[in-house]
Amino acid sequence: MAPYQNYPTECYPDLRRLYHAVAERYGDKPLFLQKQGVSYTSYSYRRFEREVDALGTALFARGLDGGCILLLGENCYEWALSYMAVICGVGTVVPVDAGTDADTLASLAAHCEAVAVIHSKKSSAALKKLSPSVQKISFDALREWIEEGALHLEGGDRSFLDAPLDPHAMSALLFTSGTHDTPKGVMLSHRNLCFNLSEMCKMIYIDEKDTFLSILPLHHIYECACGFLCPLSRGATVAFGDGLRHLTHDMRWARPTVMLCVPLLIETMHHKLQLNIRKLGMEKQISLAVRASNAIAHEPLRMQAKRRLFPEIHKSFGGRLRMLIVGGASTDPAAIRGLRELGIAVLQGYGLTECAPIVALNRDTFYNDRAAGLATPDTLLDIYDTQDDGTGEIRCKGDHVMLGYFRDPKRTAEVIRNGWFYTGDLGHLDPDGFLFITGRKKNMIVNRDGKHIYPEELETLLCDTPFVKEAVVVGLVPPGKRSPRLIAVIHPDYARMERTYGKRFTRAQLGLELRKAVAQVNATVAPYKRLRDFLIRTEPFPKNTSHKIKRQGIDEEALREYSEKIKNLT
Repeated sequence: MAPYQNYPTECYPDLRRLYHAVAERYGDKPLFLQKQGVSYTSYSYRRFEREVDALGTALFARGLDGGCILLLGENCYEWALSYMAVICGVGTVVPVDAGTDADTLASLAAHCEAVAVIHSKKSSAALKKLSPSVQKISFDALREWIEEGALHLEGGDRSFLDAPLDPHAMSALLFTSGTHDTPKGVMLSHRNLCFNLSEMCKMIYIDEKDTFLSILPLHHIYECACGFLCPLSRGATVAFGDGLRHLTHDMRWARPTVMLCVPLLIETMHHKLQLNIRKLGMEKQISLAVRASNAIAHEPLRMQAKRRLFPEIHKSFGGRLRMLIVGGASTDPAAIRGLRELGIAVLQGYGLTECAPIVALNRDTFYNDRAAGLATPDTLLDIYDTQDDGTGEIRCKGDHVMLGYFRDPKRTAEVIRNGWFYTGDLGHLDPDGFLFITGRKKNMIVNRDGKHIYPEELETLLCDTPFVKEAVVVGLVPPGKRSPRLIAVIHPDYARMERTYGKRFTRAQLGLELRKAVAQVNATVAPYKRLRDFLIRTEPFPKNTSHKIKRQGIDEEALREYSEKIKNLT
């Protein structure tokens, strides 16, 4: 018998019925809290429903139905309002990074034949190269549109309310920003989104007492589905703050119970807490309290006890924080465990835009801090083309799998075969069903003996050493050689070097520390995985909007530098 039970949830057929149902159920309860200087505005479930209906009706009245509408802006009520109005009957919503440049925006608009763009004031500069046929609607103008739509509704206009809505048709189009490829247009349906909301809430308990602090960009499906649509479906509240730079202040203001994070934030939070504990000389006191509370068998009671034992720690997070959900990459298990021991649950998940987004998730009562999670209840997850060590390509099947790539049937056929979505990620499953991510298939290096080497494994080990900030491992074939050599391209932790050796540390001192790091990694891995050498990169690696390193071109640049290094040594 499984050591857990699914929480009861309702899977709505589409988002239109979802927002009408929750408005009826929760009425005047706050759905959104929006920071405005020293105060904030509260938007109820009922008001959101009324304004979605009005905005959707106005968009219909202006003839903008049936096409793609770009959505460009920062996290705010107007973004959520626009998203729901467009997707629930007007057309296809196309969320775009608020920092997109004018050339990229014009290219995306032309590719999907956008009829309009709804945008924030800060994003106005990106509109200058759009075709005149694309109507521009500012967040600041939405109040007028809502008033116009309300008049149409009073006059009996039901064009938006009664618009046909096919739950299996494309309703959202998301352009991914990969680490190698050009952006792909992922087509998602209402069924994809609603199914995934239900799956998530079967594994993690969310209710109307929860408040989510939205800090990750809403144009990403991760924050949109899990940090906006999920709390909406459960009667919870979403707070929009002033961004990551003001996170500490926003947490005290919003007093969140749940927050979506990236690994760096989790690890930074844990590191700062440990520094403060040591600074205050409270290591023994905290350790004793942790051991005492760990003796409580029932998970919810244990976490409640921890929150009571460490009130000052929780006060710095607003006093109510109970759970952090982390995705995007693997997170240091020590940081996850360390935060949980202080009463903050950290749950890792694994997903892709193509899966709306969740593929695997750790449950709140059954988890493995080193794993990406378990398959969601009504999906299939397995490992294809397994090697001797059990590692292979991760694939999944379920109603969360996208419709395909926009206007790209060839690429779609490469990743969706017989209903299975082939993720391109490599991993393995343990006997309990937990998924462990090894790396990306396209990054895999095959040595001359046919053995598979996953650079992400070595990169993680390198970044666990003191003086390595970032690392990319590549397989280089120097001139005159036949098999690849494993070379680490390292961006050092210069701040740590300064703290250790002073501001005028030498290149020899830096080289010594990096050689130690490489030797430490090589001592822990199989001989065929050992690094042959390293190169120093003075600048941080370029990142995509998900803060993942863009690997494209790094191997070519490294090969030139490494070939020159060999030449100088001979």
